[in-house]
Amino acid sequence: MSENGGLIIYPVPSLVATLLNRERTKGSPLTEEEVVQIRDTCPAIAMPPEVARQVDESRGYLDIDPENCWEEWQRVRVELAED
Repeated sequence: MSENGGLIIYPVPSLVATLLNRERTKGSPLTEEEVVQIRDTCPAIAMPPEVARQVDESRGYLDIDPENCWEEWQRVRVELAED
């Protein structure tokens, strides 16, 4: 997550959930341009790092890092396809 003055910019809902939903709706893999555009326009809130850790724990998974969203999305989408 991106940090700004002690706060983390945190996508809500998670970026991975948003990308998965958009890819399923599209019916084909998202392009890098689409992933970056979704990341840039998804809802997000600023929160302290300790609150972000609590949200991660309550979700039961870590979201992908917005700064490396394309690379991480490529890895995660393969893992999700295996489930």
